[in-house]
Amino acid sequence: NKDSRMEVLDTKDVQVFKVTVNGQDATFAFGEKHSFKGTPLEVTLPFELRRGQEAIVEISFESSPKSSALQWFTPEQTSGKKHPFLFSQCQAIHCRAIFPCQDTPAVKLTYYAEISVPKELVALMSANRDGEMPDPEDSSRKIYCFSQNVPIPCYLIALVVGALESRKIGPRTLVWAEKELVDKSAYEFAEAEAMLKTAEDLAGPYVWGQYDLLVLPPSFPYGGMENPCLTFVTPTLLAGDRSLSNVIAHEISHSWTGNLVTNKTWEHFWLNEGCTVYLERRIGGRLFGEQFRHFQALGGWRELQNTINTLGDKNPITNLIPNLNEVDPDVAYSSVPYEKGFALLFYLEQLLGGPDIFIGFLKAYVQQFAYKSVITEDWKKFLYSYFKDKVDVLDKVDWNSWFHAPGISCFLFSKLHAKESDLGSFSSADLKEMSSHQLIEFLALLLLESPLPVSHVQRMQQVYDFNAINNSEIRFRWLRLCIKAKWEEAIPLALKMATDQGRMKFTRPLFRDLYSFDKCRDLAVKIFLEHRASMHPVTSMLVGKDLQQEQ
Repeated sequence: NKDSRMEVLDTKDVQVFKVTVNGQDATFAFGEKHSFKGTPLEVTLPFELRRGQEAIVEISFESSPKSSALQWFTPEQTSGKKHPFLFSQCQAIHCRAIFPCQDTPAVKLTYYAEISVPKELVALMSANRDGEMPDPEDSSRKIYCFSQNVPIPCYLIALVVGALESRKIGPRTLVWAEKELVDKSAYEFAEAEAMLKTAEDLAGPYVWGQYDLLVLPPSFPYGGMENPCLTFVTPTLLAGDRSLSNVIAHEISHSWTGNLVTNKTWEHFWLNEGCTVYLERRIGGRLFGEQFRHFQALGGWRELQNTINTLGDKNPITNLIPNLNEVDPDVAYSSVPYEKGFALLFYLEQLLGGPDIFIGFLKAYVQQFAYKSVITEDWKKFLYSYFKDKVDVLDKVDWNSWFHAPGISCFLFSKLHAKESDLGSFSSADLKEMSSHQLIEFLALLLLESPLPVSHVQRMQQVYDFNAINNSEIRFRWLRLCIKAKWEEAIPLALKMATDQGRMKFTRPLFRDLYSFDKCRDLAVKIFLEHRASMHPVTSMLVGKDLQQEQ
C-alpha cells in the first residue's frame, strides 16, 4: 500500500540539499531518527514510474564530520606527520553515514566514482583504478577515477585518502601504506599470490581482477576488511615473520564467500564468516600442511570457548543465527559467527567424507549463488541437494541446536575434543623451542584456566621475557594473563597496548580486564576518556559501553 512514487533510502547524520529524478526536482523528507539505524530519507518521484522504466536519482548531500563510517586524522596522527588521512569502514550498516543508499546486503550494485583530493595525496577505493587527472576546477587538486563492475553490497564500498605509496608483490597485487611501513608490509604479505592461487584452486576463478592490500593507521578497528580489489588491514599484522598472514588468507577467501555470495541479512553473517574461516584454514593447510590446519581449528575452538565464557552460555547472541531485531550489529559482533560457523563446516566435512569431498560442495555452492545474497535456508537446501545420496547422514545433524541454541553444549564432537594436550605437558616444553603459533596457543590455554598467581606470571617474565615480544597476538594474550593475575607492573603495558592501536579484538578485552581489576579501574576510565577523541567512532562507542561511560 506504499505510494509507488516513494523511494526510501537509509541515511545517518547526512545532510541532503537537493534531489532530482531524471533532471526534475523531487521533494524529499526525513522520517523519524532511530538510535543506531539513522534516519530514513523519503524521496517522492515527480512522475509515476512504469514497470521496467529507468530513473536517475541525483542527490546532493554532505556527510557529518562525526560520521560513524569515517575516521579523519590530522597530519600529527599519521606516521608521516605531514598530511591528513581519511579512511572509511562501512560494514555492517555505516555506508548510510557516508551517503544515502539502500544499506542492506540484500541489494547489490556496481559503482563508478571520481574523487578529488589535494595533489600530494592518493585516493583508493574498493574498485579498479581507472586513472587520474588534474582537477579542472582547482590546480592544487587531482581527480582519481574508480569503477567496480562486479555487483557488490554497499557495505563493501570503501575509500581511503592519504600520503600512500605502493610496492608490487605479485602479478595482481600492490601493497599500499604510508612510506614508513610500505617495505615492511611488502615483506610481511609476500605470500598473497600463493594464497590467491590456492583459493582459486579451492573455490573457483578470482573474478575481481586486482587484489591489493592497504595497511591502515593503528586505530583501524578490525584485523582486516575484505573491500573488493583492496583489502584493508591493521598494522598489528606486521610481526616481521609473516606469522599472522592467516588474516590475509581470510580476507582473500572473502572474495568468494561474502563478496561473491553474500549474507542477505546480518542474522546470517555466519555464511560470510564461517565459510571464510573454513576456506582460510584450507589455504593454510595447503601451504603449511594439514597438521597446521588442525592446529588452527583447535585454536579457533578455544577462541569460541573464550567468547562464550565472556558473553555467557545462555546469551542469545551466541546463537549461530541470532535475532538482530532492534540490535545494533556492532554490539552483537563477536567470534561466534566465525568460529561456530567454522565448527559446523568442519564437523560436516568429517561427517560427509573428508576435506576433498566437502570442498566440492563449497565450490558448487559459490558457483550456484555467485552475485546473489542468501540466507541459511538457501545454503542448507543446496547442501541437501548436493549430498542427495547422504540425506540419512544429514538428517542426523541436530540443525536446530546448531542454528538456534546459545553456547556450545550442543556439539562437543569428536575431532575438536580429541584429548587436548593437557596444560602440564605444554608448559614444561621449553618455550624457546615454540613457534609463535604455539606460543599464542599456550597463552590461550592459560587464559581459559582460572587466573594464575602473581608469582607465576613474574616467574614466566623472568625466564622468558614475554614483555620483549612484539608479536601483537602473543603480547595481547600475555598482558591479559598478567592483568587477570593482578600483577600491577603490567598495568602501564596493558594500557599502552590498548591505546597504541585500536583493533577491537585487542583493545576491548584489555580495557575490560583493566576495568575489572580494582587497582586500576579508575585509571582505565581516565585513560579511555583522554584517548576517546582520537579513537575510531565505533571503537569509542563499544569501549564506552564496556566501561559504562556511554555518551
